[in-house]
Amino acid sequence: MKSNLLKKKVIILRKQGLLYREIMKEIPVAKATITRWLHEAGLANYQTQEITDKRRAAMQRGHEATRQKRILKTQKIMNEAGDEIHRISQREFWLMGVMLYWAEGSKEKEYDPGCGIKFNNTDPTMIRFFLEWLRVIFDKTLKDITIDIYIHDIQRHRTKEIIDFWTETIRCPKNYLQHVYYKKGNPKTLRKNTGENYHGTIRINVKASSTLNRRIAGWTQGVVKSTRQ
Repeated sequence: MKSNLLKKKVIILRKQGLLYREIMKEIPVAKATITRWLHEAGLANYQTQEITDKRRAAMQRGHEATRQKRILKTQKIMNEAGDEIHRISQREFWLMGVMLYWAEGSKEKEYDPGCGIKFNNTDPTMIRFFLEWLRVIFDKTLKDITIDIYIHDIQRHRTKEIIDFWTETIRCPKNYLQHVYYKKGNPKTLRKNTGENYHGTIRINVKASSTLNRRIAGWTQGVVKSTRQ
């Protein structure tokens, strides 16, 4: 009689989605006995839908908890790191821009003499930083530059949205962003930047700036030399 009662309880717990080890915590019965009872009741299959759903839900809760911990940890690290940056001097700001241009800007080549300042990037924060660098260090304003946008052809339908995004980001009239170029991509390429967060690539062109480009190249060489001393 007691055996039948325990068997019924095991079956009920199994139907609720409990795993073998969870059932054994509730019912003091050997695993072999539980397996036999569940097999007789047609519930021995480990992958029954109820159990699968429960495990999936538990995994999702676990992943979400881990994700939230990671977000909090990341934010804490970033906040602490941000506090380490105090007021930046103009010389530091100048050098930061030089290094940024070294990484992302166009350089004069033998096959492209007289190349002016051209800076390409997709990062709105970096674009704003570079424009501010041009303004503070060289007194360059929007009247001294032209701006091009490069958009993947598959995002052509979002052209107006992308232009609106950049005019708001750069805080400039739309007529500064009249040069829009469409890039044909490889249809076999699996691109991740295809959603609403895709805003194309911005190219900043500084007018009559070949001499300035050469000066930046010289400053870059000076930085390299100074690190070798």
